[in-house]
Amino acid sequence: MEYRIEKDSLGNVKVPKAALFGPQTQRSRMNFKFGRLMPISIIHALLQIKKAAAIVNAKDNNLDQNKSQAIITTIDKILAGHYRDEFPLHVYQTGSGTQTNMNVNEVIAHLAKKLNPDINVHPNDDVNKSQSSNDTFPTAMMIAANDAINQLLPVLKKLVEKLNEKEIAYQTVIKIGRTHLQDATPITFGQEISGWKSAIQHDIDFLEANKDALLELPIGGTAVGTGLNTPNHFDSDMVKQLSKQLDEKFKVAPNKFQGLANHSGITMVHGILKTLATDLIKIGNDIRFLASGPRAGYDELNIPSNEPGSSIMPGKVNPTQIEALTMVGAEVMGNDTTINFANSQGNFEMNVYKPLIITKFLESANLLSESVESFTKKLIDGMTINKDRMDELLKNSLMLVTALSPHIGYERSAKIVQKAKKEDTTLKAAALASGVNEHDFDKWVVARDMTNIDE
Repeated sequence: MEYRIEKDSLGNVKVPKAALFGPQTQRSRMNFKFGRLMPISIIHALLQIKKAAAIVNAKDNNLDQNKSQAIITTIDKILAGHYRDEFPLHVYQTGSGTQTNMNVNEVIAHLAKKLNPDINVHPNDDVNKSQSSNDTFPTAMMIAANDAINQLLPVLKKLVEKLNEKEIAYQTVIKIGRTHLQDATPITFGQEISGWKSAIQHDIDFLEANKDALLELPIGGTAVGTGLNTPNHFDSDMVKQLSKQLDEKFKVAPNKFQGLANHSGITMVHGILKTLATDLIKIGNDIRFLASGPRAGYDELNIPSNEPGSSIMPGKVNPTQIEALTMVGAEVMGNDTTINFANSQGNFEMNVYKPLIITKFLESANLLSESVESFTKKLIDGMTINKDRMDELLKNSLMLVTALSPHIGYERSAKIVQKAKKEDTTLKAAALASGVNEHDFDKWVVARDMTNIDE
């Protein structure tokens, strides 16, 4: 590979000749060669921040107009082009994200000079003007996190919509309920689905009620939160410009010291993602148990046959969409532990786990978006019931005796259940043998009446 020699504050660095990045990026490439690449959404957010800074600095006469325009047009070209290879740095680097901030600065400056040979754009003095990695990177974190939640919410709402369709379709289909994995009193399948739907709707409500915490941007808090080397009103001007560019209602962080040292908003919102993950796992488990079988399980539900389930057992179908969804749930719960620990490790004016925190957040949000969309399309949409099996299990349930209890008492009802179980007879047979009048039994023990549904 051919190299060029560039210099930074530490000396000369060999940089790949064709690369748009510079010496600080190359040093990071040499020192941190492990792990995944920095999420592209962080790069895009930083590019938007640099564009906004060029506009605001020029308005304040803090940056030459020609340089400002060169930076703006260059960033637009990067955002519209194919420059992923120019952002090769990894998540595991400096904990402030400084090297990625400088990577973005260097690429912008280098490409701007190529596009505008007569304009000398400097990565620090011009592209990074009025900024510090300590406030640009956490600002990018908030922008990327907010965008990820905005992408997740429509997916969750689509799941709720599909569950609502199923709830309506099966509102009057009566089946046996279960508590403690044991038979309980009757419920309609529509009622059961309504619980699943409500769980996801609650998670949507939690996200919508709390996502504004991600709109607080600490930009302008260089370098320890004081705003050193920034012009007056730079923070509010930047927030206004970013809101315009990204069509969002960002706010100036009320305390920039907190914004640099604590990532409480991201940690809190990820806690909701963890709650969502637990609800999805619960729903997934319910469905795969109810679809278990087809001959040796519950067999109350039929799920789509998306692919063969076994390499040795012909005709086997497995609940693979649920298995994928619940693995995502496990990942999200693990990410939450990582984020909580990382957020606790802020020291004085800086948290130095920033790249890890935002990577895990984005991983969770993106995985949930993709897996829930797949789960909705490839399982929920095609899920049907096995009504005959539901009727069979309902009729054989001994817990219908609960309807007798108000009329003949708890103790006598319990003895009827014990008799039916011991003698392997139906509940009705055991009740009649215990002296319950058949007319009364038929009047009292009506599964539909036990579900409390409207006629």
